[in-house]
This record gives sequence, C-alpha cells and structure tokens, in this order.
Amino acid sequence: MTVLFSRKCEYALQGILYLAEKQYEGNISAEQIATDLNISRDFISKTLQSLVKDGIIQSHRGKSGGFSLAKDPDSMSLLDIVLIIDGNSVFESCVLGLPTCGAESPCPVHEKWGPIREASRKMLENTTVAQFQPVTGSV
Repeated sequence: MTVLFSRKCEYALQGILYLAEKQYEGNISAEQIATDLNISRDFISKTLQSLVKDGIIQSHRGKSGGFSLAKDPDSMSLLDIVLIIDGNSVFESCVLGLPTCGAESPCPVHEKWGPIREASRKMLENTTVAQFQPVTGSV
C-alpha cells in the first residue's frame, strides 16, 4: 500500500490503468478485474462505481457487461483519479496525519514535505493514463 493514497484510491488507479490496457477487448467484468489485480470483487466494483459517477469509466449490465473507459486515456491524468477518490486533502494535510500541524504550528517535517507534496501533485497531473499503455505493433 502507498503512504499517500487510500486503499480505495490505489485500487482505482490500478483499475483505470488495467481498463486502459484492455480497452480494445470490450467490457471487462468486475470478476476479471478483481482476479487479475488480486483485489476483492466487491471492493473493486464499489471503487469503480465511484469513477462511473464522475464519467471516467462506464458500467454496462448484462451478459456482456462490465466496465470500460468513458474517456480517452490521453485526457485523463492520474491526478484526476486521485482527486475523485481521495480529494485534495492528500495535498493539504500533514503527511504524518497530525491534526495540529499547519502553517502556524508546523510539525518537524512540515517544511520538508511542502516541496515533495507539490512535486508529487505536478507529477500526477502531468502523467496520463495513456502513458501506461503498452505500445502496440512494436518489436
């Protein structure tokens, strides 16, 4: 598990990247996603439903149902997913989780964390889902 993101966010990122990799294979069932990513089917289903509400992916019912991307992977940054699932708090709160830490009462790592937090946000913002897709047709 990552230090910064919730488990739900971590799984949402994995799910989106998985769907992007499989986007030309049609709808992917929650069962297949769960099995391939080694995640509980119920948990990944609920997590992906959060992304359906925000129009990032689509959910399809029926025999050929499952999940698919609703947006072009080039137009989705990793930050988009993080903000939908975890919100902006990961970039605003104390990295140690101390409730009293802030600009007026900083913890010992507050000033060191600021530049790391900003660099992390910028990296997520500048990294698209498409950048994780395998290049097809290459030898």
